Amino acid sequence: MRIRSGFLTIIRLLIISGIVLITGLLFTQFVGLSAATDNLYSTQKVNLALRRTAHHLLRAAGDSTSRIPAVQQLDPHTFRLQLATNFDYDRLPGLLRESFRLHNVMATYDVAVLDCARGEVQLGYSVKDLLRNESIPCVNRSLAAGCYTLQITFNSPAPSAKRVPFLPLLGIGGLLVGLLFAVRHRKEHTNSTVEQPIASIPASSLIRFGRSSLDLPNLTLITNTTPHSLTYREAKLLRLLVSHPNQILERDQILKLVWEDEGITVGRSVDVFVSRLRKLLQDDPTIKIAAVHGVGYRLEIQNIVSQ
Repeated sequence: MRIRSGFLTIIRLLIISGIVLITGLLFTQFVGLSAATDNLYSTQKVNLALRRTAHHLLRAAGDSTSRIPAVQQLDPHTFRLQLATNFDYDRLPGLLRESFRLHNVMATYDVAVLDCARGEVQLGYSVKDLLRNESIPCVNRSLAAGCYTLQITFNSPAPSAKRVPFLPLLGIGGLLVGLLFAVRHRKEHTNSTVEQPIASIPASSLIRFGRSSLDLPNLTLITNTTPHSLTYREAKLLRLLVSHPNQILERDQILKLVWEDEGITVGRSVDVFVSRLRKLLQDDPTIKIAAVHGVGYRLEIQNIVSQ
């Protein structure tokens, strides 16, 4: 029995270790992805780069006094900056790229120039055009006088390392959790049916009542020569009822005497176990477990056979 218990303990430790390992891998994956995004750009760096770009665009347009408004972040990847006057669009690609380089913003991005009044895209390009040395769309097209919004949308970063498959890990984690509960249930069942002794009960002979008998050492109920295996708790409850034939046992008293060693008691446990015992005793017409409403239970025995 000790060998089996030790084996179950080892299996449980292995399962817990596997769950911890999978949890760590998932955590590392998500943290690593977040860190990769932070390494490519941060809100503060983008803010500084856009304000630098706006400053130089306005100065090139002859405006050195207008206040540059705050940069707005619409979502984790999209930033906007409003300029109260038109600017030289041809200077934007090189100036913006230089500002991002100075502030270590490494992610790729798309640029859109929006009309403040209607929010419609007037001009735009992708930095990938610059990286491929291709011509910038809408170059040499002038902007009419007015207010414009500069919108930068960063592309989601591609992970630099091979990502751990997410769904398979969840499946394996679920399997390990299931095995852990199965091992625990098996251990509890083994403890309750085999390893736990019934305190203060003699184990030398059968306890006879009606046409049935209770074999405590083997946790077996025999009704009309038919054996039924009992759990530790079922045997203890039946032993208590048999010890008080035709007497009312209050529910609290049953809980105290049968479940007290667990440290906790659950009222419904009594009803569930009584229902189980009733089914096992149904072949013995001399035995009946009667419910006394609002009080408890009474084991009614006809023709009691002395022990």
